Formats: sequence, structure tokens, C-alpha cells
Amino acid sequence: MQHFKTIANYCKAINIPQPKQPYFDVRSFEENMPTVVPKMPPFKHEFYAIAMKVEGSGKAITGHHSNFPEGATVFFNTPFQIVSWDILPDWQGYYLMFSKEFVTGSKHMQQLLEEFPFLKIDQSIPFKVAPHEVSKLLSIYESIYEEQQQLKEDSLAIIEAQILVLLNFVKRYFNVQVKKEEAEIAFRKADIHLLSRFQTLIETSFYENILTNKKTHSPSFYAEQLAVHPNHLNATVKQITGHTAKNHIQNHILRLAKSHLLQTQMSIKEIAYNLHFDAPNNFNSFFKKLTGQTPNSFRKTN
Repeated sequence: MQHFKTIANYCKAINIPQPKQPYFDVRSFEENMPTVVPKMPPFKHEFYAIAMKVEGSGKAITGHHSNFPEGATVFFNTPFQIVSWDILPDWQGYYLMFSKEFVTGSKHMQQLLEEFPFLKIDQSIPFKVAPHEVSKLLSIYESIYEEQQQLKEDSLAIIEAQILVLLNFVKRYFNVQVKKEEAEIAFRKADIHLLSRFQTLIETSFYENILTNKKTHSPSFYAEQLAVHPNHLNATVKQITGHTAKNHIQNHILRLAKSHLLQTQMSIKEIAYNLHFDAPNNFNSFFKKLTGQTPNSFRKTN
């Protein structure tokens, strides 16, 4: 299955022009129709997408939803969600995409998943838009599109504000069309899934030795890999487990350190570098802070 890490790679794969910005893009479906790949096999991407389809034939599958309501609909995709389509070149409407880098660099979207929790679930529910609201939503997309065509110094702030307006409309549709109990269960499942992915990533980061530096000691590193904001990762992990993301990382490093000290003949220096510390002294300080003993004394007494 194809996996697109950047919006540019996604645009190339579906055969449309490259985006004007690396972390954000907005298009009308009409402008894509002459060249877009009409039948796209299942793929994943690492960005958020919010679309409004006014008209269009064929089938698009987002998550596990393929039956779009008649008439105008709004739907969204979340990072790592499976998407595919088999469409005719007659779609009308707009869509926009933004990446985790766009979110982390924004002054106004730092609490994105807390304010709009539907963006963290793997349920791209197509919402029917009432006829009298179609022009209202289209005007938001059109404003964002126009701003994107002639970027100015303050364009990013204006685009961010308009995206927030759009997200609030989607939130309204979500709250009306999805039962509160179902939404809470979905949000809980999404949080547990994120925790599971985080815990697995911690283990594989050290087991596979994917890095040889202290990035694997930082919650920000894991948040980036998981396509979420560090604050959201920490809040989710702490809410479920009672411990911060940093606590989980440190506890895993400590377990590995104790295992190496007790079960191998590796030197303290070798263990330090194996666990991605910059220097043995840093490893010694870390171990003593958490256990009250130096690595050497722990090895001798055990």
C-alpha cells in the first residue's frame, strides 16, 4: 500500500500540479478533473483533509465509509486513514489538506485535537449539508482558495482563521449527526489506539536502533512519528495511564538499562551508546536520578 508522507508526493501520485506551500494545500475538484488519476487503489497519507463535494459520480472510500449521502456532503480524512476511489471526472467542490507541521507551526491550532476531537478518529463520516448552507461553506473554501493563489505576508494567519471556521461547521455537523455516546466511545478508542502505537514505537525505536542519538528520549520525536502535536500525545497518555509520555520513555530506557547491566557483559560505555545517550556520564546521571544508584553499583549489588 502506498504511503504519502508529504502533500507534494501525494499530488505527484494522483497526477495534479504541485502545491504552492509544503504543509498546506487547497484545490477545487474541478481543476483536478482533467488530469487526476480516476481510479486510486488504497493508500495512506499523513495529513488532515476536509472536503466538500457538491456533485460527483463514482465511489470514494474513506475509512470504512463509501456510501455518501445524496447532494452536497462534507467529509474529512485523518492521518494514516486508508483512502481509495474510483470516480468519474465530474466532481465539483473543494478540499483542503494540512500536515502536522502546519499545525505545530500555527499560533491558533495548538489545541486542534482537543477542540475538534473528531479529527482523531478513523471515521470519515460524510455529513449531508442542507441546501441553504451550501453557499455558506463554499464561500469559506473560495476565500481560502483565493488567499492561497496570491500569498501575502499575512496570508497564513488568514488561512488559519478560515480553517478554524470551517472546522467549527464540521464539528456542528458531527455533533448533530453522531450520537454523543457513540462519539465518546470512538474518541476513547482513538486515544487507546494512540497510546498503543506510542508504546510500540518506543520499543521498536530502541530495539531496531533506528537512531543513535537522544531524539528517541524526547516525546516530540514520537509525536512527530505519530503525526500528532506533542501536547496532545502527552495529554492522552497521561489521561489513560496517569503518567506523562516522558515518564513512559524514561521507564522503558531504565528497564533496558537494568536488563543490559544484569544480563550482558557490555561495558557502561557500550550500554550508554546503545540506549542513545550522548555520553556515558549522561547515562550515569540518568540512572542515578531514577534509582539512587550508579549503573556500576546496581550491577555489583544485583
